[in-house]
Amino acid sequence: MLISHKTFRNIGLVGRPDKSSVVETLCLIHDHLLNVGLHPVFDADTAALVPYENTQTVSRALLGEVVDLVIVVGGDGSLLHAARALVKYNIPVIGVNRGRLGFLTDIKPTEVIFKLDQVLKGEFQLERRFLLELEIRSKGEIIHDAIALNDVVLHSGKSVHMIDFELNIDGQYVYRQHSDGLIVSTPTGSTAYALSGGGPIVHPSMDAIVLVPMHPHTLSSRPIVVGGHSEIKLVIRKNRVMPMVSADGQHSISLNVGDTVHIRKHPFKLQLLHPPGYDFYMACRTKLGWNQDFDYQNRD
Repeated sequence: MLISHKTFRNIGLVGRPDKSSVVETLCLIHDHLLNVGLHPVFDADTAALVPYENTQTVSRALLGEVVDLVIVVGGDGSLLHAARALVKYNIPVIGVNRGRLGFLTDIKPTEVIFKLDQVLKGEFQLERRFLLELEIRSKGEIIHDAIALNDVVLHSGKSVHMIDFELNIDGQYVYRQHSDGLIVSTPTGSTAYALSGGGPIVHPSMDAIVLVPMHPHTLSSRPIVVGGHSEIKLVIRKNRVMPMVSADGQHSISLNVGDTVHIRKHPFKLQLLHPPGYDFYMACRTKLGWNQDFDYQNRD
């Protein structure tokens, strides 16, 4: 699909619930789109937040069928949720930050109209971010599947016990591990949970998957970076507790002995738009506190 500003006519609006600042920004964008002759469309959950009666609404699952562009107002979690619903439609998404870090929702609320106008005029950078797809198999049958923009996480739930599992990559045995779990991350997710687990920061343009052990029982166990087309397979061994797996922090699924977790690249990519001037390294400096100024003259 060729992304062109000339195709931006029906604009989807998605917002994080229960936050007054989100509603304020959504209304600002809605009114501006009408003023410039475009057609805003709320997803059904977001429509319940705003003080409009005669607006077009559609369920989030079907939003991608009727719009040309989606604007997400909220934090990165809001964009993650929208991305999973929209990725199969190949619809471009742009994020306005009303959350905390904002690696994905990178437009400041104070600049939203100016930046949005730039995008609507065709001034934007396009990134294609790949997702992971997860399959859980029990006795050879698929019992659960999901997709994730950030990561798939094998963990021990609320238990403090380590879990026992085997890791295979592209059909090759890698290791058996006792740890709190394993984070399997995309480059997008490398600045999220995987980063807090000691994983590397991976530039979004990289075609790679990162595997980060969580508190492994051996000091020699380190993060591994593999090619983006790699097939990851986890085999669950006998444990004192039931291991669990989740995609992008969604509902966790319990696993039994012998169950296998299969993780690979999803066939569709998220079309993520940025206004002019977006810089991944600048985002890292801002969000992660790099390059802070220090007052050396007043040091003891």
